[in-house]
Amino acid sequence: MPDITLPDLPLTGGCQCGAVRYAIGSAPLTFYVCHCTDCQRQSGSAFGESLQVRVADLDAQGDTAAFERVAGSGRRMRCTFCPACGTRLWHARAEGSDFASLKAGTLDDTGWLRPAAHIFTASRQPWVALTPAPLAYEGRPDMEAMRRAFAAMLG
Repeated sequence: MPDITLPDLPLTGGCQCGAVRYAIGSAPLTFYVCHCTDCQRQSGSAFGESLQVRVADLDAQGDTAAFERVAGSGRRMRCTFCPACGTRLWHARAEGSDFASLKAGTLDDTGWLRPAAHIFTASRQPWVALTPAPLAYEGRPDMEAMRRAFAAMLG
């Protein structure tokens, strides 16, 4: 299992145009690569990268906008983005949650990231080779197992 060296906290990031900035005050709970068709569409790429963080530890500055949609799980999701440039920043359950899935590519420093899991691999693009990760799921993942695997990677 690869070891991860977490950068000094807070972790920082923001949108493409710089109108929205955020800081995360504690260690993330897990990092995963999602190959579902929703993440492919949202990212405009072959997969999405999500860093699960505690909502209470996410401090955003700048105006954001959001829309709600129904995810493949059937849950309503609130998707937050920069209204100036359109960068998706994070999403969370619309009815409220202690956790948000931050779009990891919006971090200022992404060099330390290593996935704890690949999820929804049944819909991955056939040309995508999965990078090494402790866990892989063809469909819906075991989030607690992913958190444990990421914690072990942090050491």
